[in-house]
Amino acid sequence: MIEDAYALAASLGLEVWCEDEAGPFQTVPQPGPSWQPEGEPAQQPHEYFRQGTAKVLTLFHPRTGAVRVQGVTSCINQVLHGWLQEELSTIVAALPEAPPTAKASRQEWERWLQGLKTPLTLPAELPPLRLLLVLDNLAGHKTPVFVAWLLAHGILPLYTPLGGSWLNMAESIQRILKRRALDGQHPQSPEEIMAWLEAVAAHWNKDPTPFVWGGKRRRRRERQRERRHRQGGSGAYSRKPVRRRKPPSYGYKRGK
Repeated sequence: MIEDAYALAASLGLEVWCEDEAGPFQTVPQPGPSWQPEGEPAQQPHEYFRQGTAKVLTLFHPRTGAVRVQGVTSCINQVLHGWLQEELSTIVAALPEAPPTAKASRQEWERWLQGLKTPLTLPAELPPLRLLLVLDNLAGHKTPVFVAWLLAHGILPLYTPLGGSWLNMAESIQRILKRRALDGQHPQSPEEIMAWLEAVAAHWNKDPTPFVWGGKRRRRRERQRERRHRQGGSGAYSRKPVRRRKPPSYGYKRGK
């Protein structure tokens, strides 16, 4: 379902955004390379004080590569839901006005709920579907009040399955931002960590890189599977064709 959202949502006139929370990041020397003059390697203290932790809330738009982040010291539901409601309201308001398709509106919603073991209970009255939001399966993301707010604003949450966080593209952008902001650095306060992450995100948004689901790596794996030779009876395969024994010939050989 989430793969279909990445591949088909744009052709259906829907936007896809991904949400995740990164952290906590500690005020300790962070491993990784850093910008240092040649011949003067970075030196990290062997004694340091832990001044608290920071987290970063992330909304990522794969089609354009735009990212929205907010540094926080606490990620309780009130903080997360308040930030998401503010950001998503801005995103939906900037979308083109939906065409009047009241009769087909429920069908558009139910198309993304097929096959789920525990699908969402949709209300009787639904607005046009505008946006698909990919989330992980934390209990806080399934709070009835928060889910009802999403549905009322034309947003359908898609939850990654247990152990399937790799389906959330926000994981990738968070890793990039964290590496650029903190690797090789020694932040002294949670406020410094949040400021660095937000500054890196602002710099990224000046020239964002769109993300495509699968890309060359997926096509390379598909070509590799096509080169395999499947063997019947199980899921086994061979990398080269198995030599088959020629059936015996029972005819007579005509002589000269």
